[in-house]
Formats: sequence, C-alpha cells, structure tokens
Amino acid sequence: MANQFRSIVLRAQNPMDKYVLWIALALSAIGVMAVYSAIAFLAEVRADGDTEQYLWRHLLRLGVALTALVIFSRIDYHHLARWSKLFLVASLLSLVLVRIFGVSYGGATRAFQFSIVSFQPSDLAKVAAVLYISVLLVRKQDYISSFSKAVLPILFWVFITVILIGLEDLSTALLVLITLLLLAFVGRVSLKYLGLGCLTGLACAFLMLLASPNRAERIESYLGVKIFPNTEEVDVFSLQSEGYQAHQAQIALAMGGWTGRGPGKSVQRDFLPAPYNDFIFAIITEEYGLIGSLVLLGLFMLFLFRGFLRIARHASDPLGLFLAVGCTTLLFLYSLIHAGVSVGILPVTGLPLPLVSYGGTSMVATGMAIGILLNISIQAERQ
Repeated sequence: MANQFRSIVLRAQNPMDKYVLWIALALSAIGVMAVYSAIAFLAEVRADGDTEQYLWRHLLRLGVALTALVIFSRIDYHHLARWSKLFLVASLLSLVLVRIFGVSYGGATRAFQFSIVSFQPSDLAKVAAVLYISVLLVRKQDYISSFSKAVLPILFWVFITVILIGLEDLSTALLVLITLLLLAFVGRVSLKYLGLGCLTGLACAFLMLLASPNRAERIESYLGVKIFPNTEEVDVFSLQSEGYQAHQAQIALAMGGWTGRGPGKSVQRDFLPAPYNDFIFAIITEEYGLIGSLVLLGLFMLFLFRGFLRIARHASDPLGLFLAVGCTTLLFLYSLIHAGVSVGILPVTGLPLPLVSYGGTSMVATGMAIGILLNISIQAERQ
C-alpha cells in the first residue's frame, strides 16, 4: 500500500492534488492513534482487554478505504458518470432490502451482516446520489429553469434518496439533503425551487421525528424544551438519558485544556458511548487539548479550501465542477457536524468523523469520494 501511494504521488502522468492526498493520509494516521486509545473500554468488555484485535480491524478497514481511494483516483470520472444511474438505483434498492433482511444495532436496522462483515448501504447511496445529481445537472443546463423538465426530475431523485436513508438514519439524510441542495444551487437551480426543497425536507424531518420518540427526545434535550407529544419528559431532561452523551463529551473537552492529558490518557472514553466512533473528536480534544483539535479542524478546512477553490474551480468541465463541490461538501459537513455535536452546539447525531472514526462502509465511501476528487484534479491538470 505504501508503494502504491508513493507511486501516485511521484509519477508525472498522475498530476493529482497532492494536498488532498496528504490530508487523507494525515487524517488516517490521527484516526489510528485516536481509535487505539478510545477502543480500550470496548476491548475490555468484549475481548478481555485485547485492544490490538480492534486496532487490526480498524487498520484492515482503513486499508480497504485507501485502496478504494487509489482505485477511484485512477478511474476517469466520466466513466463513472455513465453508470451513475445504475449505481444510484442499486443503492436505493439496497436501502429497501436492508429494512427486510438487515440486522438491528441500537434500535435501527441499517446494515446487512455477512459473517463477520457488515455493509451499510446508506453510505454508498450518498456517494451515488452526488454522482447522479451531478450528471443530471450537466444534462439539464440548457433548460435548468424549467420546473417540469429539469427541477422536478432532480428533486425526485434527491428526495427518494433522502427519504429512504432517513427512515433509519435521519441525521445522514439531512446531511445528504443539504449537500444535494447546495449542489443544485451551484448548478443554477432557481432559489424558489431550492426553498421549496428546503421546506419539503423540513416537513419530512418533522414527520419522521413524530414517528420516532428517540429522535424527538434528542432534539428536545438539545433545545431544553418539550415539543413533541410522543416523548417522555423524564427522558428529555435527565442527564442519565438523552442528555448523557452530550454532557460526557463536554466533560472531555473541559478536561483537555490547551494541551490535553496526553496520548492514551483519556478518562471519558470509559463513560462516553461509542467514543471510538460518534465522539472521537471529544477523545482527541481530551488527549491533545484545544491545540490538537484545532490542528484536526485545520486539516478539514484545508480540505475544503482545496476542494472548492482549487479542484472545483479548475475542473476541466461542468461535471467535474459539480462532482468536486458535492464530494467536498459531503465530507466537510460530516466533520463540521461531528465536531459541533462534541462541543454541544448541535444535537447528538451519531455521525462519524471521516477517516478518523472507527468505521466500515462509511470509511470506504469516504475513500471513494476522495478518489473521485483526486481524479478530477488529474483530468484538470492534464488539460
């Protein structure tokens, strides 16, 4: 794997954006250290303290993700565009099938389980949606102001994707909706139609909250007020219920100070649910302090800068522009929301930190998105 990355960085025929590549490698390295520390409690409970077992699992998944990055960086994104509709339809079909044949984790049925390997179709569906919506925007540019010919077909695919994801994962669905609507804005879709899309999305989110007391309680706990009739007041306001995760994450941030407690010395990893995934940012801040967290956020800001102002701006065609904006926005929003949850400015969502959190399909999807970005930069430099 190291030789593969060395070759794609050095070979003149692959003039990709090396900043994005090094950012991906830096985030991966940070993730390995953070996961190894945060996984200690899970290993104690499930594997008699064998943290190396979970570390090797993380390294294996990371290796698959980086392999996907290499593969997609070498595939011309125009070839991907030809298969984009089939890719999205297959992803949507898998979202339907997972509700029938999937396994439940934490009260939600989101993944297929094949022996020791699990597969979460929503992670691939978000990449497929960005790809196909980008293709539609290119095809319909000549009549993009027409609601029936351009806007309606685009919104149809946007909302069927968002609704199928949102049935079990509302936070990911909202993130995908924001990404796709921003992509439509860049594609010159009228603001009045985008406003309609936003209102429709909010209405769907409200209905999903009414149908799920657990989701509604998280929102009420964050706002500090009871809104929905299907929730229990004791669960909403108790620090031992819905407010527990956010409270423990804020303790981790406070204990970190400026320079942190030191690598592997986190205390809150024993109290936070899924500290190796949903709250990895809080663990990093506790161990490396405010300085460490700012360095991590700085990497994502640099990724945003390179994705928007370098790769998208210099893309060789409109399809490259739309894909670069979509992939960059998708991954940056993940990091922004994950950090926002940890510091308490957003309600608890359960979104991983790209390339840093302990994950499976989400990490592979991240590798695919970054690989597409790198290929766009290669095509731009060659022309």
